[in-house]
Amino acid sequence: MTFRLAYVPGVTPGKWVRIWGERVPEVPLVLLQVPAAGAAGLVRAGEAEAVLLRLPTDRAGLHAIPLYTETSVVVVPKDHVVTAADEVDSEDLAGEVLLHPLDDTLDWEGPPGLPAIERPATTAGAIELVAAGAGLVVVPQSLARLHHRRDLTYRPVSGTPRSRVALSWLEDETTELMEQFIGIVRGRTVNSSRGQAAPAPRRGKTRRR
Repeated sequence: MTFRLAYVPGVTPGKWVRIWGERVPEVPLVLLQVPAAGAAGLVRAGEAEAVLLRLPTDRAGLHAIPLYTETSVVVVPKDHVVTAADEVDSEDLAGEVLLHPLDDTLDWEGPPGLPAIERPATTAGAIELVAAGAGLVVVPQSLARLHHRRDLTYRPVSGTPRSRVALSWLEDETTELMEQFIGIVRGRTVNSSRGQAAPAPRRGKTRRR
């Protein structure tokens, strides 16, 4: 028996994997990295017990627990004028060509600024175009770190959507192992009634006395 956890690029499940190994050593946790577009489908197809994905997504038949919200950043060449500020507003980018990759993870119809002639297929491709001087791109901070290049940097940008990371699984598949993982990502201690199955009846009896 294994517990298969899928995750999208930029999400780092290492801490939760470590805690799982400490609490449930008899069940190996297998990590599966998946493209953002196919994350929910992997769970629906039964190829993973749970997935760490970005919202919004098609949640039909799925539970989803929002875990955290990421800072949005604009990726720019190191010598760009934006680097003079610690943070910029989306209005400051109005005169810039802003790339809008087809796998964009931000919930907007399009970025501010001037549109590029074509939309790059991927965020990684968009960042390559930034390095080539073809424009700028706004992404969640974790993706800027994932695709780090020495000739690029980034700054937080306000006035744009922000990416929310969530834990998702099938509505009718909340197993004991799934409850264990939910407890871990929510920060429950090992003695929590929902972090482990065994303590729950004892807590109930205490309340009835």
